[in-house]
Amino acid sequence: MDFSGIYPALTTPFAHDGSVSLTDLKHNIHKYNGTDLAGYVVNGSTGESILLSREEADGILATVKEAAAKEKKLIAGCGVEGTAETIARTKRAAELGYHAALVKNPYYYKPLYKPHALIAHYRAVADASPIPVLLYSVPVFTGLPLEASEVIALSEHPNIIGIKDSSGDVRRAAEIIAGTPASFQVFLGAATNIYPCLSMGIRGGILALASALPEKCTAVVQLYRAGQQEKARELHNILVGCSKLIVSETGIPGVKYVMDQRGYRGGLPRLPIQPLHEEQKKRLTALLGRLEPAAVRA
Repeated sequence: MDFSGIYPALTTPFAHDGSVSLTDLKHNIHKYNGTDLAGYVVNGSTGESILLSREEADGILATVKEAAAKEKKLIAGCGVEGTAETIARTKRAAELGYHAALVKNPYYYKPLYKPHALIAHYRAVADASPIPVLLYSVPVFTGLPLEASEVIALSEHPNIIGIKDSSGDVRRAAEIIAGTPASFQVFLGAATNIYPCLSMGIRGGILALASALPEKCTAVVQLYRAGQQEKARELHNILVGCSKLIVSETGIPGVKYVMDQRGYRGGLPRLPIQPLHEEQKKRLTALLGRLEPAAVRA
């Protein structure tokens, strides 16, 4: 299956009592269905998955599957610390009708996780998973990147079909693309690198920014593939500034705040993540005021 395109790393809305709001999640998915997003990535880092119970994560998977338009591809975040539990989660995602599993590497016992241990973990998951596996390297959170040599070795497995590389390292992405089969699908996790890496052969992006600004994130790829390089570059340059403030500086609370301003239901983050202070909100509101008239649309 070709997963090419832009995917939002979906946020998880919480009700005032701190519980997961599946009603607000449905609202967001129905609104996203009207965009050119290729599909949805559920229970990833931006979804605060590490702060969810297994029951909550299951409810979110089921709700997105129910609400998603039929043409949207569904990718479930399934990676946890243990190999057996990661396998169990890929099987559950498959039961619910997901098309692929996104699996981050375990990281808690860093001194023991040499390349051979990570490779063995991923191969065991891929052997047992009923659905294709996308590797997920997110060293900003795990402190443990998947190096190009490890990804190239894992690309030989028939059930490992690609990677979400959130390292921000363009050189590493280039090495992965050069060293893996043409069928191996590389997605970036940083909106700031999408445009310059399209010419290298990336398939698209799985982006926190796409949860807040889906139309603009998808437009970069559409413009590029339509041969409108200058417009794609101009829009990319706008999104670099957006990504810096919304994603890099204010994080999940910033993404959720921008969603709230644009008709989605972002809401507050789950503790211990702290909500935005008023100065941050003012900066984001000012950015949106500048963005809407300036943005290039496909």
